[in-house]
Amino acid sequence: MTERLLPIGLLVVSNIFMTFAWYGHLKHKAAPIWAAILVSWGIAFFEYCLAVPANRMGSNVYSAAQLKGMQEVITLAVFAGFSILYLGERITMNHVIGFTLIAAGAWFVFRG
Repeated sequence: MTERLLPIGLLVVSNIFMTFAWYGHLKHKAAPIWAAILVSWGIAFFEYCLAVPANRMGSNVYSAAQLKGMQEVITLAVFAGFSILYLGERITMNHVIGFTLIAAGAWFVFRG
């Protein structure tokens, strides 16, 4: 059971780092772009330190396509929470529909 759940947990945490690396600077637009790039790069290092082992371990029980599908669903879930809680943005019905369609794609990857 751990071999199935540990990669998922690592992907969730790595996506939190990734989301901050990619979008966290949007809350600090007064900072110079070079600073945003350096800070984002530093945060992304920790994302890689979690994502690479997650995919390596996950490949023992999931296919690469399943790992990618899982990654996309996790990314959208983390991003939705980040967008609301950190950036203060709303998630609209169009966002929900789009995210649902992507999740449906992941379901088909796991189905077969």
